[in-house]
Amino acid sequence: MSRNLTRPPEVPGPRAPRPETVAVVALGANLGDREETIRAAAARIARLPLVSDVRLSRLFETVALRVDGPDPDAPGYVNAVALVTTRLAPEILLGMLHAIEDENGRVRGERWGDRTLDLDLIAYGDVVSDDPRIQLPHPRAAERLFVLEPWLDVDPDAELVGRGRVADLAADLRARGEG
Repeated sequence: MSRNLTRPPEVPGPRAPRPETVAVVALGANLGDREETIRAAAARIARLPLVSDVRLSRLFETVALRVDGPDPDAPGYVNAVALVTTRLAPEILLGMLHAIEDENGRVRGERWGDRTLDLDLIAYGDVVSDDPRIQLPHPRAAERLFVLEPWLDVDPDAELVGRGRVADLAADLRARGEG
């Protein structure tokens, strides 16, 4: 006959859920049916667990950007920004965005090369991270009109943590003929 002389360990109760945060996701595509890919990707993001809302900007057509600058001979991009209300941790959300890119045939070959779908996590609330695996806000967001203009379309009062008002950043890029 065996006897259990110790009490079983206490199982902790459930953790409080992570509060909802608005993440800013940039969407871009320059291969295939670009507009349909962007709309389908936004719908796919809306179906992620712990995502309660997705607001998508209008679609913007832009010239392809390469490491050495704009490339008017490359297929043009369709860009948009989505405001994603979520309780997912930023690292988990980023991993899910990469999975959606993979579902859409994204090949990670040439840096800044043509792609069926590009999803960038631009900001996650007011989180700041210098971790090489997840840099927040996105380190080049303030330099890209193809991010700032769609972001303004969906949120005219947007601010980029540590950089200022998105409207001011975009106006500065336009005035300098950059972005």
